[in-house]
Amino acid sequence: MENYFTENFEVQAKNSSEDALQRWRKLCWLVKNRKRRFRFTANLSKRFEAEAIRRSNQEKLRVAVLVSKAALQFIQGLSLSSDYIVPQEVKQAGFQICAEELGSIVEGHDVKKLKIHDGVEGIAEKLCTTITKGISTSEIDRRKQVYGVNKFTETPPKGFWFFVWEAVQDTTLMILGFCAFVSLLVGIVMEGWPKGAHDGLGIVASILLVVFVTATSDYRQSLQFRDLDKEKKKIVVQVTRNGLRQKLSIYDLLPGDIVHLSIGDQVPADGLFMSGYSLLINESSLTGESEPVNVNASNPFLLSGTKVQNGSCKMLVTTVGMRTQWGKLMATLSEGGDDETPLQVKLNGVATVIGKIGLFFAVVTFAVLVQGLFTRKLEEGTQWIWSGDEAMEMLEFFAIAVTIVVVAVPEGLPLAVTLSLAFAMKKMMNDKALVRHLAACETMGSATTICSDKTGTLTTNHMTVVKTCICGEIKEVNGSEKFGSSIPESVRKLLLESIFNNTGGDVVVNEAKKVEILGTPTETALLELGLLLGGDFQEERGKSKIVKVEPFNSTKKRMGVVLELPEGGFRAHCKGASEIALAACDKFLNSNGDVVPLDEASTKLLQDTIENFASEALRTLCLAYSDIGSGFSESVDIPFQGYTCIAIVGIKDPVRPGVKESVAVCRSAGIVVRMVTGDNLTTAKAIARECGILTDDGLAIEGPEFREKSDEELQQLIPKLQVMARSSPMDKHTLVKTLRTTFQEVVAVTGDGTNDAPALHEADIGLAMGIAGTEVAKESADVIILDDNFSTIVTVGKWGRSVYVNIQKFVQFQLTVNVVALVVNFTSACLTGNAPLTAVQLLWVNMIMDTLGALALATEPPTDDLMKRAPVGRKGNFISNVMWRNIMGQSLYQFVVIWYLQTQGKEAFRLDGPDSDLILNTLIFNSFVFCQVICDYKTLNFFNRKTGNHEVVKD
Repeated sequence: MENYFTENFEVQAKNSSEDALQRWRKLCWLVKNRKRRFRFTANLSKRFEAEAIRRSNQEKLRVAVLVSKAALQFIQGLSLSSDYIVPQEVKQAGFQICAEELGSIVEGHDVKKLKIHDGVEGIAEKLCTTITKGISTSEIDRRKQVYGVNKFTETPPKGFWFFVWEAVQDTTLMILGFCAFVSLLVGIVMEGWPKGAHDGLGIVASILLVVFVTATSDYRQSLQFRDLDKEKKKIVVQVTRNGLRQKLSIYDLLPGDIVHLSIGDQVPADGLFMSGYSLLINESSLTGESEPVNVNASNPFLLSGTKVQNGSCKMLVTTVGMRTQWGKLMATLSEGGDDETPLQVKLNGVATVIGKIGLFFAVVTFAVLVQGLFTRKLEEGTQWIWSGDEAMEMLEFFAIAVTIVVVAVPEGLPLAVTLSLAFAMKKMMNDKALVRHLAACETMGSATTICSDKTGTLTTNHMTVVKTCICGEIKEVNGSEKFGSSIPESVRKLLLESIFNNTGGDVVVNEAKKVEILGTPTETALLELGLLLGGDFQEERGKSKIVKVEPFNSTKKRMGVVLELPEGGFRAHCKGASEIALAACDKFLNSNGDVVPLDEASTKLLQDTIENFASEALRTLCLAYSDIGSGFSESVDIPFQGYTCIAIVGIKDPVRPGVKESVAVCRSAGIVVRMVTGDNLTTAKAIARECGILTDDGLAIEGPEFREKSDEELQQLIPKLQVMARSSPMDKHTLVKTLRTTFQEVVAVTGDGTNDAPALHEADIGLAMGIAGTEVAKESADVIILDDNFSTIVTVGKWGRSVYVNIQKFVQFQLTVNVVALVVNFTSACLTGNAPLTAVQLLWVNMIMDTLGALALATEPPTDDLMKRAPVGRKGNFISNVMWRNIMGQSLYQFVVIWYLQTQGKEAFRLDGPDSDLILNTLIFNSFVFCQVICDYKTLNFFNRKTGNHEVVKD
């Protein structure tokens, strides 16, 4: 049986093959309500449709690029005239170009049309916008009327009555409804109103109750998923409006907006490149083409939904919403749904197998009951004479058989998984964790290893420069203006030039007319230092022209910029990991501010300074420059040698409160926490000890050393590995892959950068940072940690375990009821010729199992005791041997009770008279229901003992 489930009902938590998804669907042919059963599974036909759109986009773009190249060659030296006529309504709104024309320019990569409209600047003018001020908020309504909004068409939310109609689609309930109708007709004809209508109305009332309780539960689930979908779609970008740089939701963007894009961002609408550096765009999400595209002034077209792989730029928004290809693709993809989770598929398999057994028992039960009736009539010699009562009896036999199928097919099993996951996802939102993929909830409960970043996850991500080494002198940064008074003026100028030009951040005046620093925490800390030194960001940027920018790269561990100086010549500035940047230096600035060779003594001084800063848990950066003459071309890489060291800075990033306790909780839960960081080894070890991650017998290693190890050495090293410093994204990916494949660990990994995407994708559970994370990282993740806090990751683990245990409780409870209901009715039919549980009674039991039981057992919140047990891991059996023992034990106990009542009940309770059978059946049904209550209590008792929650056991 285990092999059967493994072969046919096993899918991966992430990236399952289409074959696996199709295979289990084909095997689930015995389904009472297909719409409800498969509501929370992927719509594969919509996915195929989306893939067809991607292929179409790829072909369109390929043709557009070829046409634009040909057009570019053709229009060289030609004077172009436009026969474009501005629509009257666009003119009246104050604009000079319509949405359709803008869409055709960008989507079609139409260079000819762009030139006709006087290039990007001409388009901006016709959209009544400027690169410095953007659009005015006073004209937003007019723009919306002319150009539309940046939203794509979504499936309208389903109301309560939709779920009522869906619940009515249950095949067995429809058959029972027909039986009830016939029963009503025959009963009223035979016995009159109201006595003859009792049985029929009883079935109708039961069906209606089941339908409305089911619909209410499903409707509440849909509301929870709708709230979560809204949270998933919250993406914010930097925009210039009213002359102010501000954060704005992508859904508020309009044509004419100036958007600031940097590495890791998603392009939020179709647009045109206005200015920027080294911009590489990954269009695979839209076209399936993995090769990145260079976007610049000669190829300025930016498409919605693509990702910034490298560089930065300012973009003019031209087309929004459903006028973009991304809008059309997302409208299709939104109907594709999430992949089903491994537990959903596995329990669909269990439901299918039990359903087949139930169908067999139902057919046999019906056959035995009918055979008993025929035998009696043969003995009486009335086989050719049938009364209305006998027809009603035959109808009741059929209704019982159908109801056995209702009870036997445990539709509630896979749906209980969804209910439990929906409940957990909603609660996790309140705990600052946004679940993007359903499967992550249940997988997190099995996690055995967490590979965590340092910055922002274990630390607060509120960075400040607290120490500097400038001109060979170590200084405390105390926040006063006196700090810079002892620095030579020439050095101060170089330092400000480096800080304000070699940065991905910005200093702006916000709506409150206050200075605001934008950028990553590291950039913010350095810009604050520049302002403290008396620098003016805009003035410094205006002194020289930026020729080339190489953004920070987590592989190179540095970023660089080349400036064209006012007096002529070029100067390169470098900023990065201290030991890496210092290795490129052969000169430094002495106490007088003079450039002197970097000899052995001064090199040792700077290296010792780096080591001392790092031992105080400070992040260290080296700032350096190099005059590179007048022959630099922006087509070549920035040179990385012959630099002069300007300064070494130590940045304080305190450990988050509660991290040490959370790491201790993980350790008691059997989860190994490893720190993977790009920081200096000494800094990483100091922080890891403070967090309780690095123990006396633990191992700390640097990325370059790690990647040199052979597979045999890694097998010896990884079990002891607790800290990896100076790691590259591929080091993290290698660690995660080895843990998953070689050591069979269930791995959760955190990430925030674009280059973390492979590791997030490879891990069983990818955890992206909500504050510091890029859109690329978030899209590759399964869970977004909204507060970037390690303690939240532990909470996610606790909820994952709670989901796993809650579903186990429900499975044990439902399978017990299934087995008892089947065996009792079947054996009674075979041995006594009648079934003790009627169709109405079985419908009540079904409601208790499928809906109320799921609500009670599958939505229990987690307790701290869950984190005191070992993780399930990759090899754990969901339905354990102990659970099978409990199911069989409870089933046997209930069967004995019901069987005793059926055979000895009249004597035991001294029942006689015409109503004795009716009273006995009522007693049997009530006993059966109370047995389920006891079973429910025993199930809770067992799992609470298993998780250490002794308080509930006492209750």
